[in-house]
Amino acid sequence: MAASSTARKPRIPKVPKVKNKAPAEVQITAEQLLREAKEREFELLPPAPQQKITDGEELHDYTLRKRKAFEDNIRRNRTVISNWLKYAQWEERLKEIQRARSIYERALDVDYRNITLWLRYGEMEMKNRQMNHARNIWDRAITTLPRVSQFWHKYTYMEEMLGNIAGGRQVFERWMEWQPEEQAWHSYINFELHYKEVDRARGIYQRFILVHPEVKNWIKYVRFEEKLGCVAHARKVCERAVDFFGQENMDEHLYVAFAKFEENQKEFERARVIYKYALDRISKQAAQELFKNYTVFEKKFGDRRGIEDIILSKRRFQYEEEVKANPHNYDAWFDYLRLVERDAEEPDIVREVYERAITNVPPIQEKRHWKRYIYLWINYALYEELEAKDPDRTREVYRACLELIPHKKFTFAKVWLLYAQFEIRQKNLPFARRALGTSIGKCPKNKLFRVYIELELQLREFDRCRKLYEKLLEYAPENCTSWIKFAELETILGDIERARAIYELAIDQPHLDMPEVLWKSYLDFETEQEEFEKTRSLYRRLLQRTQHVKVWISFARFELSAGNEERCRQIYEEANEMMRNSEEKEERLRLLESWQNFEDEFGTESQKERVDKLMPEKVKKRRKIQTEDESVAGWEEYYHYIFPEDAANQSNFKLLAMAKLWKKQQQEDAAEQHPEKDMDLYSSYV
Repeated sequence: MAASSTARKPRIPKVPKVKNKAPAEVQITAEQLLREAKEREFELLPPAPQQKITDGEELHDYTLRKRKAFEDNIRRNRTVISNWLKYAQWEERLKEIQRARSIYERALDVDYRNITLWLRYGEMEMKNRQMNHARNIWDRAITTLPRVSQFWHKYTYMEEMLGNIAGGRQVFERWMEWQPEEQAWHSYINFELHYKEVDRARGIYQRFILVHPEVKNWIKYVRFEEKLGCVAHARKVCERAVDFFGQENMDEHLYVAFAKFEENQKEFERARVIYKYALDRISKQAAQELFKNYTVFEKKFGDRRGIEDIILSKRRFQYEEEVKANPHNYDAWFDYLRLVERDAEEPDIVREVYERAITNVPPIQEKRHWKRYIYLWINYALYEELEAKDPDRTREVYRACLELIPHKKFTFAKVWLLYAQFEIRQKNLPFARRALGTSIGKCPKNKLFRVYIELELQLREFDRCRKLYEKLLEYAPENCTSWIKFAELETILGDIERARAIYELAIDQPHLDMPEVLWKSYLDFETEQEEFEKTRSLYRRLLQRTQHVKVWISFARFELSAGNEERCRQIYEEANEMMRNSEEKEERLRLLESWQNFEDEFGTESQKERVDKLMPEKVKKRRKIQTEDESVAGWEEYYHYIFPEDAANQSNFKLLAMAKLWKKQQQEDAAEQHPEKDMDLYSSYV
């Protein structure tokens, strides 16, 4: 216990307090610290000593140590070819060619497929002028790896540099037996051309195009002959190429090259024949480049008609591709037909395109999908009538179109009307009437009735017009324009009672699209007939239905036009009384302004002052602008109109509010003077 009590407790080291915890002004990253440490390490290291060998014994010792190091590396990593290459290059620098050769041979036993190893071995022998050894190495390389082009290139290049042309040709021949890629054949051809062996080069080309029969290689052969100036040989090669590929594998690039060759030889007719021959046999989709070159050729050497023909053919091809990709692209059909109509000489060609276009019926029976399509029929009919001058075919086109349209779902009044107008131009009035009658029987529309009525009006067939108006009003009794037109017709014919009866029937309809227009027309009709009592009665009937300010103002102006100023003033008085409690302040202001203008012109001073006293006060106010989620989006200014009676009521309200405020103030003052009374009241309440 004593020992434990006397034992000293371990002292805890005090951590020094950091007085300034603010960040340093210049921040240093870990990357910067490591970089500076590395730089200082290089500065502290002493420079590597430079070894200088002064005698043979030191050299012998150095070579032994290096060879031992290289051999150890090879022993540890036998398959790493870089160790072998470094070892051989080191021996080569020491001029130990035999040792280097031995190292390369040992390395080839390890990996004979390594291309770099063969190249370094052969280049070493060539560098040290050991040509037979180099020839032996390249021969072994091309025998072992015949598909590696570098060995063949090195071998042929060495033989050519040594002046062994026959040996180089023999190497090339051995290479060609393997049917290598195109570049190898071109190297062989250039080799023969370098020594002016044109016939040999031509023979190589003939073998080359059989091994690689692509179009580009035939074109290269043609250009080779053309460059040599052998025009006959070049033309014969072109003809052989055309026969070789035949009509099944025709390529536009071959014909373009053939035509350009003839163009270079100033044989323009031959070139034109080649272009046309190819365009007639190659599909349009695969002849874009051919079209382009033919166009350039015709612009350079052709006449205007030839240029127009090729441009027309190109555009027709474009439109054909568009309509083939999407047969229901009616805009493309319109452009195509416009082109054909302008440039085609035979109507049958245009008819054939029209027939192809109208066969693409929209798949959905909805009017919006048919709107563009129906114009194909209309243009077809107009072409037959105006351009082809064939009325029988025009009639057939119209009838076929009308049979195609599903009239039970929708119709096109334009087609019916165009057909009827066509028959009128052909002086077939019964056919036109039959067409219009069929249209309003199958698919009645306001436009069809209106045009039919206008036709009968021009023919002065008024009984037919009456019947058509009756049918129209049975079809659309809510159409105010039809009622007004019918009544105007009867007015023109002098049957006033019939016109008045039509107006009465019209205003009694439960649903009307423009009742205000109908009432105005009826009022104007009675005014023109100078039936003022009937007009007043009509105004009163209208006011029973609506108290609109326009009706009151119109009523007042009517009385003024009739010469009754007092009646006009009474109407203004009555209107003002009716609109006194209305919420539409602006309409009441409009009425008072009209009344004021009337009094300014016809009233006395007292009457003017009376109207002036009724005019409201214009006050600018602000109100909140609320969005759909009832949040305030801002404020806007508006004008509020305070009429005299509103101002009087408002002053009474202000007086009452001031009285309440005075009473409240009196109660607060009394409570401050006698607080014990409030406590008694509170205790009694509790």
